[in-house]
Amino acid sequence: MSIVIFHIDMNSFYASVEMACDPTLKGKPLAIAGNPEERRGIIVTCSYEARKHGVKTTMPLWEAKKLCPDLIIRKPNFERYRHASKAMFELLREYTELVEPVSIDEGYVDVTELAKKIHPLQLAHTIQNRLLADMQLPCSIGIAPNKFLAKMASNMKKPLGITVLRKRDMSKILWPLPIEDMHGVGEKTAIKLKTIGVTTIGDLPSIEDIQMKLLLGINGIRLKERAMGIDNRAVDPDAIYDFKSIGNSTTLSNDTTDEKQLQNVIRKLAQSVSNRMHNKHVLSKNVQVTIRYASRQTITRSRKLDNPIMTTEAVFDEAYRLFQQNWNGDAVRLLGVTAQDLLEKQEAYKQLDIFSYEKDVKDEPIISAMSRINKKYGANAIKKGFDKKPSAKHTSDIMNETSFNKDFLQDD
Repeated sequence: MSIVIFHIDMNSFYASVEMACDPTLKGKPLAIAGNPEERRGIIVTCSYEARKHGVKTTMPLWEAKKLCPDLIIRKPNFERYRHASKAMFELLREYTELVEPVSIDEGYVDVTELAKKIHPLQLAHTIQNRLLADMQLPCSIGIAPNKFLAKMASNMKKPLGITVLRKRDMSKILWPLPIEDMHGVGEKTAIKLKTIGVTTIGDLPSIEDIQMKLLLGINGIRLKERAMGIDNRAVDPDAIYDFKSIGNSTTLSNDTTDEKQLQNVIRKLAQSVSNRMHNKHVLSKNVQVTIRYASRQTITRSRKLDNPIMTTEAVFDEAYRLFQQNWNGDAVRLLGVTAQDLLEKQEAYKQLDIFSYEKDVKDEPIISAMSRINKKYGANAIKKGFDKKPSAKHTSDIMNETSFNKDFLQDD
């Protein structure tokens, strides 16, 4: 029997949670915004009623109010959203343990075994109706034989959509879509793909593997496979516990106490770590420094960060500060810099205020969609948290490890 995977995508999640808590908001144009009392406040997300007036994520509040004078503004309530997210995933686990959360408002469910007893469409309607009836939360569901197609399907009808996407339907439904609409293709990747004549998803299968690899590395081959309907990733309930890191270290050509030289080494290591974080589309909430002295004594020190970082300067600043605080002045033989507690860009969160937000938007153009910006708000809003604890296999050494930290449902 074929594999059957659901992608559950909650519709306008923050706004929907607010409506569930205050039924008087239902059917009205509602926006969740940082610093709503300030003219420079930014829209985090909004209801579909607000979107009909042209209100969009990342739009300045003054502009949104101009488009929709009746717009209702609410401040984000992250404890409320976290509670709703946990309840949503608990409901999904009533059907199967094969549930893989990927962010606060979306996840994959492998219903292959259930599909032997109940038609997938009927099951999807049951889940959708229960989320709506029990929690007053609307969702869209994609049904497909793999994760990629399920994700693409769930985006095709919002709100309250259920879409089946089979491999045999790809040429008719998926391939005509612009390459920008493909999951996994960002703005910069789309620009690169267009240089080799790829403007639609359907253009990808005809491109030679070597050309895709030269252009985008291994990710190029992966994108081509996705466009051909190939995605063998299993739904992994334990993926959320995958705590790894990105780190680089170097042994100096000569043991030295020259702080300027050591500073330059740390800067180069920070740049290498930052570049790899960019390539992997992750941010870090913990920076670690390793110092090995000429005596071979080795110390590691780390610092948890209030906000996730990924730029060279940010990694360097944190790493060099740790080095200065912990270096005893003896000759150094080896230095290492590691970014830990990694989060995917779209799941990273940041407490953005009126002074930093515009700079963040300029520096990080990835903030382009509602689900993306949602995950960037609130330094302590989205944490990890199930009863199960990560096993030792999910820890890593300093050297060149990388993975995603799905860190969003922690109990305090």
